[in-house]
Amino acid sequence: MNRLSATCLYISNLKTSRTRTLALVLSAVFLGGCATFSEDGGFGNVEILTRERIGQEVKWIKNERDAEQVQAAVKKLLAAPLSVDSAVQIALLNNRGLQATYAELGIAEADLVQAGRLRNPGFSFARLTRGDDIDIERTFLFDVLGLITIPIRTELEQRRFELTKLRVTADTLQVAADTRRAFFSAVAAQEAVKYMDQVKLAAEASAELARRMAAAGNFSKLDQSREQVFYAEATAHLARVKQTALAERERLTRLMGLWGEDIRFSLPERLPDLPKTAREISDLEQQALKQRLDVQGAMKEAGNVAASLGLTKATGFINVLEVGYQRNSESGKPIQTGYEIELRLPIFDWGGARVARAEFTYMQAVNRAADIAVKARSEVRETYGAYRTAFDLARHYRDEIVPLRKRISEENLLRYNGMLISVFELLADARQQIASVNRYIEELRDYWIAESSLTLALTGKSPGATSTGRGGMQGVAGGAEQPGH
Repeated sequence: MNRLSATCLYISNLKTSRTRTLALVLSAVFLGGCATFSEDGGFGNVEILTRERIGQEVKWIKNERDAEQVQAAVKKLLAAPLSVDSAVQIALLNNRGLQATYAELGIAEADLVQAGRLRNPGFSFARLTRGDDIDIERTFLFDVLGLITIPIRTELEQRRFELTKLRVTADTLQVAADTRRAFFSAVAAQEAVKYMDQVKLAAEASAELARRMAAAGNFSKLDQSREQVFYAEATAHLARVKQTALAERERLTRLMGLWGEDIRFSLPERLPDLPKTAREISDLEQQALKQRLDVQGAMKEAGNVAASLGLTKATGFINVLEVGYQRNSESGKPIQTGYEIELRLPIFDWGGARVARAEFTYMQAVNRAADIAVKARSEVRETYGAYRTAFDLARHYRDEIVPLRKRISEENLLRYNGMLISVFELLADARQQIASVNRYIEELRDYWIAESSLTLALTGKSPGATSTGRGGMQGVAGGAEQPGH
């Protein structure tokens, strides 16, 4: 037990009437000092909530030792090709914006500790002379109202502190979800580059063959131009896909807070496989209202406003109440002692405006909480619908379209070997097959992004847009249908 805590305990055990008076004075002096900072600064709650919802660890970097531990953990994770879980873990440890958000916990706890401490007492001294007479005035001022309202103010700040914990946890889950989505987009964009490069090679071979046949007089200028323009468009589209891959990788890099040599991390060559079955959730809305941190935060905020309304009504008429002890001395006269009470009279301001403002603020908070709950219900339904649609489309491409394209390519190869179709038709079919595979990759990417958004919608806060912009090969797929025939 430290000296301050021992003093607080000693004061509470005083028994005699004389010491009770002394205890009252000493309690006022030491009461503020009894309010101290917690060991974890409220971060323990953030750790627990994050672990419960996504199974990841978080770290608040407060000193050089913490920074070294985080850096070592990040280096270890970067030594192997990234998985989605390792990318999220790096972001939760190393994202500097998230570290800045953690500081809000310290600010909120500082306000809580400050609310439990008294305003410093005041002392005034005056020395006045009138001829040979000297008048000395001494006044000691003590904030009585501040002492009375310490429990109320402390409770209010405690509520705000709890609300800050929820907000920080929600921001933590948002970073985790953004990192998951960025990871899947980066891997899919990397795959798209590989398949688009194959399309370009096929288009290049077709254009070169058309050029040679046209030079030999066996191919028309129109058919040659069609092959050449497809090759030119495939080249341009490959450049766009490469830029998309760079942008997606850099977005992931920013979320993980990497720079320097660390940006040379390696991604897996392909996306995770589609699960065998989709998630079946029968009580979507109930889960969202029970687990979502923005809903919990809105309810707590309404409670905070209600508590502050009670404080506003209690102090609406009495704004300043201070007690002062005076000890005045004047030359040639006995020392003058007494006390002074300062009370501002409610002549012009009866506190009605403050009470009305608090009541409207409470109504605003209640309606805002109801609005967030309604939006949470809607968002989780929409997000689950997007998740199921993405799953069904990805499964459809995997089980139906891609196998059919492969079967068509096999049949065309047999026809080409039997000299029933030209090489241009064979190359065009190869491009179509590659385009179908690339489209499946996009659908698979959209599924994993939708799955990440669903998790956030159920446990954290609004996931934002549920649709995903498509890149890849759509612009080329439409032009791959046998351009010369």
